Amino acid sequence: MRRVALSLLLLSLLWPGASVARPDNMPTGAAARTTPPPAWLGELDALYEARIRVAGLEDRAFQPEHWWQVANPLLEDSRGFETREIGRSVEGRPLRHVSWGRGNIPVLLWSQMHGDESTASMALADLFHFLGGHPGHPLVQRLREATTLHFLPMMNPDGAARFQRHNAQGIDINRDARALASPEARALHGLREQVRPAFGFNLHDQQVGYRAGDSDRGTAIALLAPAFNEAREVDATRARAIEVAVAVRAVLEPYIAGHIAKWDDTFNPRAFGDLTAKAGVSTVLIESGGIEGDLQKQQLRKLNFLALVGALDAIATGDHAGLPRDAYEELPENGEVWPDLLITGGTLAPPGQARTQVDLLINFDRPLLERGGTITEIGDLADTDARRTIDASGLYIIPFHPSGEPPRETGGRLTDDMPAYFHLSRDPEGRNVVWTLAGDVDPKNPGPSADGQASASPQLR
Repeated sequence: MRRVALSLLLLSLLWPGASVARPDNMPTGAAARTTPPPAWLGELDALYEARIRVAGLEDRAFQPEHWWQVANPLLEDSRGFETREIGRSVEGRPLRHVSWGRGNIPVLLWSQMHGDESTASMALADLFHFLGGHPGHPLVQRLREATTLHFLPMMNPDGAARFQRHNAQGIDINRDARALASPEARALHGLREQVRPAFGFNLHDQQVGYRAGDSDRGTAIALLAPAFNEAREVDATRARAIEVAVAVRAVLEPYIAGHIAKWDDTFNPRAFGDLTAKAGVSTVLIESGGIEGDLQKQQLRKLNFLALVGALDAIATGDHAGLPRDAYEELPENGEVWPDLLITGGTLAPPGQARTQVDLLINFDRPLLERGGTITEIGDLADTDARRTIDASGLYIIPFHPSGEPPRETGGRLTDDMPAYFHLSRDPEGRNVVWTLAGDVDPKNPGPSADGQASASPQLR
């Protein structure tokens, strides 16, 4: 457990203000106290850092071909894996089914059906390394004898190639479970019909800005046992999924207590998780949000790995049975989505235009890295919360075009929905610039300090 404690210390440094509980100091909720972390957690945490994490996936915006180059050496027949092609994407990239184990409990796991949601795909590579590279480990032995695991680890390779949500047809594959218009959706549906899993894992990333309930805490991971009908009833199949979600929470709680939430369980007749649950599969959705400072989601990658091992072990041993449903129900739902960056108190000074004091709201395509900024609102935003706030009081906001010139198409003005390119300057002419946002935030210069000098550390919220 000392290794877990060290990881928690590092996490607290990455996430200022995080309410992190150690294994010997569980949260105050009664249900959480009755679901301690598994005894193997500390040992596996240490093993992960030393001998499991797979090199080559440090940047989460990888190409699908690169992911397979990393994964293929881990999937040798001699390690117990079988890999076969079960279809092709719209652009002809292979869709591969990976299987492992010889047990009687079939489990289906699918990842990256949204091409820019890659955290679980990184964790699955680590899981392959663990299963194939540590055959004598007690956890691996239990999983091998009790379960047969089926993976569709790169469901949307065309989207992954562009790091975009949709496939090459513009279809959201997770809303194609009913129509099956895309080849990727047909591949997953056909695999599910073939293997008839008892349990399913739908692995995603969600927006970084989600808060846990009505708190100001970001959601690191959200869980869901999807409903199988509009009434959101809980039958035996869904009850098993809830138990497995509780087992996942028990693994995560020591690391991210207070930053775990539930996804909305409104039934969606087009969504794969919901229709998989309707087909009689105990299904668990895992959504990776964000941890401030975990820029490439490497900490969340490890938490996904540990969570999946915990869930699969609970399935293999049957230890999920009887876990308290309250430990799932008491989780707060995903709350507000906080925008990424708020600039307050500056004076907008477009060249040749009247000056006015405004606040700016900015969202990023890559929010943890603060890349690809777009202005989403301009005006009085004093009551708006954001993940990060910069006080620009006493400074002038001076727009400019990526070419370096004033933005001609708007007459030099800032408008919402335009790329975020502006200077913060001590003077309205822009001769004394103290900070610049040119679409991407410079990580070495994330914002001006209180005295108008360049600041080396952001104000995290």
